[in-house]
Amino acid sequence: MSQNYGTKRIVTGAHYGLRDWLAQRITAALMALFTIVLLAQVIFGEPLSYYKWAGIFSHQWMKTLTFVVIVALLYHAWVGVRDIWMDYVKPVGARLALQVFTLVWLVGCAGWAIQVLWRL
Repeated sequence: MSQNYGTKRIVTGAHYGLRDWLAQRITAALMALFTIVLLAQVIFGEPLSYYKWAGIFSHQWMKTLTFVVIVALLYHAWVGVRDIWMDYVKPVGARLALQVFTLVWLVGCAGWAIQVLWRL
């Protein structure tokens, strides 16, 4: 007779729970911090123009922070969308295709964002 409780219970699933929950919270906090820093620079000082906007991102620390936030956003979006695909798309082939499409799309968006950032 098989037991489905206690130390001999059969556990299934990907076991991403705590790690992904923590990653979502950390990346969200990092994106919120970045938003506050960016808003503070936009709100205070001279009126917003292209030159002010380019000036904000001309500093190396701001480019580095923006790069880190782009990577955090990429991971944050990946965890969220991957969980949606795992929860609601049951056919394995369709789920794999959607996950590959999502990865390609997110990497493409991150590449575009980094290209725009380094062009300033």
